[in-house]
Amino acid sequence: MSQAAEASGDLVFVAQSRNNAELEAELIETFVAQGASALVYMTIFTREVELPQSLLDLQIPVLLLNCYADSQQHPAVVPSEIAGGQRATHHLISNGHQRIATITGEIWMEAAQDRLKGYRRALATADIPFDADLVLYGDWSASAGFEATRQILALDEVPTAIFCQNDRMAIGCYEALKEAGLDIPVDMSVVGYDDEEIARHLHPQLTTSVLPHRAMGQWIAEQLAEDRLDARHPLTKLECPLVVRASVAQPRQDLTISPPGQSTGAPQTRTQS
Repeated sequence: MSQAAEASGDLVFVAQSRNNAELEAELIETFVAQGASALVYMTIFTREVELPQSLLDLQIPVLLLNCYADSQQHPAVVPSEIAGGQRATHHLISNGHQRIATITGEIWMEAAQDRLKGYRRALATADIPFDADLVLYGDWSASAGFEATRQILALDEVPTAIFCQNDRMAIGCYEALKEAGLDIPVDMSVVGYDDEEIARHLHPQLTTSVLPHRAMGQWIAEQLAEDRLDARHPLTKLECPLVVRASVAQPRQDLTISPPGQSTGAPQTRTQS
């Protein structure tokens, strides 16, 4: 957003309210007093917000970045997480996978809820029955991805692919698969989400979805340039493109798994389907 605004000759000032209502009001007052021509209200996590009255009373354009308000009074943009989850899962289905596990983030967060909805929508579209045993609940961390993958590999009927709902959990997933002596993607296909820089440095490089941060910032700058003050603004959702790399292949029909914590020794053979 800063780059796009600066290209138009505007300066961007950023401040954090740290979820402090009093500080938020002070910051808004300060920006207005200094002659701000517009205000962008943004959140770290995608969520619905209740805007403070001090913001609603402003006579300058107010835009919402990575959040939205029920009133639709202000232009707002967020990632299209449901479509992103659906696209990631569909990619696995299109490569022949029918039994696909997923590791979610913290499920109270909208991003985790929506990515899971997208996963379920892709299964339903392909007439693949939903299996609750294949949904593991994580917390976005590599450790969560590691432990969840261990649980997946302990299932009687092991899936052929895992959709990790962020790249950090995919890192843990990779480690658990390697611990079990499995090859990615020959033995197990893996898809991540977020397209963090490390995704392209993993071995094999991780297929993942891009969070459209740059595109959302560009969208905000374009709205400011148009200077539209419509009465209502439907929520804008920007696509999370899939970046296809090397972590997905056609499924294999049998799988040899080492016991947890042991990459050598007597393997356990379980059926994949």
